[in-house]
Amino acid sequence: MSAHPVTRDVTTQAGLPACVEVDLDAIRDNVAALKRHAGRAEVMAVVKADAYGHGLVPSARAAVRGGAGWLGVAQLAEALELRRAGLEVPVLSWLHVPGQDFGEALAAGIDLSVSAQWALDAVATAARETGRAARVHLKVDTGLARNGAWGDTLDTLVASAARLEAEGTVRVVGVFSHFAYADAPQHPTVRAQQERFAEAVAMVERAGLRPDVRHLANSAATLTNPGAAYDLVRPGLAVYGLSPVPDLGGPEDFGLREAMRLTASLSQVKACPAGQGVSYGHTYTTAHDTRLGLVPMGYGDGIPRAASSVAPVQVGGRRLTIAGRVCMDQLVLDLGPDSSAEAGDEVVLFGRGADGEPTAQDWAAATGTINYEIVTRLGARVPRRYTEAGSR
Repeated sequence: MSAHPVTRDVTTQAGLPACVEVDLDAIRDNVAALKRHAGRAEVMAVVKADAYGHGLVPSARAAVRGGAGWLGVAQLAEALELRRAGLEVPVLSWLHVPGQDFGEALAAGIDLSVSAQWALDAVATAARETGRAARVHLKVDTGLARNGAWGDTLDTLVASAARLEAEGTVRVVGVFSHFAYADAPQHPTVRAQQERFAEAVAMVERAGLRPDVRHLANSAATLTNPGAAYDLVRPGLAVYGLSPVPDLGGPEDFGLREAMRLTASLSQVKACPAGQGVSYGHTYTTAHDTRLGLVPMGYGDGIPRAASSVAPVQVGGRRLTIAGRVCMDQLVLDLGPDSSAEAGDEVVLFGRGADGEPTAQDWAAATGTINYEIVTRLGARVPRRYTEAGSR
C-alpha cells in the first residue's frame, strides 16, 4: 500500500488541516515533454522516495501514461510495491545491502543494479536458487565517488558478469552511471564523466556483453545535454514539474508544470497588539497592531525549521512571509491589520508559479536548500489528494 492516503475528489479540503494536491495530468504531460527532450532515447521515470513525495503508485501510473517505458527506484521495497500494484513496465532498483531477498525481486521480474562483487554474487545465488536468470545493470562510478564500481573492481565485476552471463545465470541488460554536475552543463566534469562512461561501455563490450541500454542522464542532463541521452534517460525531479537547473530556467522554460500544491487551512485568526513577540524565542515582533493567522503545519509535517521568518506563503492572493519560528505542528503568519482572513481560509504554502503562487523553488531559495528536498520531506501526516482528467 502507498504511504499516503489516496483520495480522488479535490474540489474541497474542508476539515483537513493541510493537504498535498497532486496533479497526475501534470506528471503525465511532464513525461511526454521529457520524451521530446530525450529524442530517440527511452524514458525511465524515477519514482524513488515515494515519487519525490508525490505518491509512488499514482505517480508511476501517470508517468507510464505519459510514455515512460521504464520506472526507476532506489530501494527494492519500492520496486516490489510497484509490481504489487500491477505495473508491468521494466523496473530498475539500484541501492541494495547484503542480506536482501533477491529471489523475491527475480520472481517479480525486477531489474537489479550491481555495483560491487558481493551484490553480483548474491544476485547470482538467487538466480540459481530460483531458476530465473537475473536481469542486471552494471553501475559504473565515473567520478561521483558514490554508488558504483571503478578501477580494478570494475574490471573484476565485468569479467565476473561475463562468466555468469555465459552460463545463463544473469543477463547484463544495462550499463549506467550518474553525473556529479549535470545541473552545471558546462562544468568540465560533465564531459570527463561522459568520456569515462564511453570507456566503461567499450570495456563491457570487449568482455562479450551486449547490454540493451546505456543510461547516464538525470533530469538536468535530459533537459540540457542531448549527447548524454544514449539509449535511456532517467529523469526524476523534472517528472514532477520542477526545474533541476533553476538558474538556467524555470519549469515553463522546459515545457513542464508543477504537479504538487501544498495548502493548509487557517485554524485561528486573532487580533494582536504592536510589540508582541511571536512563536518560540520571540524572533519576530509585530511592528504595529495586526492580525495573526495560525497554520496547523510544522516541522513534524516536513516544513523546514529553516523556513522560520523567511519562507513565502499566500493567503487570499497576498504574498506573506512566515512570522517567527516554525514549530513542530504550527507556524504563524502576520496577516496585517486590514486582513479579512478568517479561520478555515486557504493558505498556499507552495504551488504553481504560472498561477502566481509561491513555488517549491521559492522555498528552496529562502531556506538555503534545493527544491528536491522541499517536496520529498513532506510527511505522511499530510494526506495526498490526486486529480486527473475525469476525476472531478
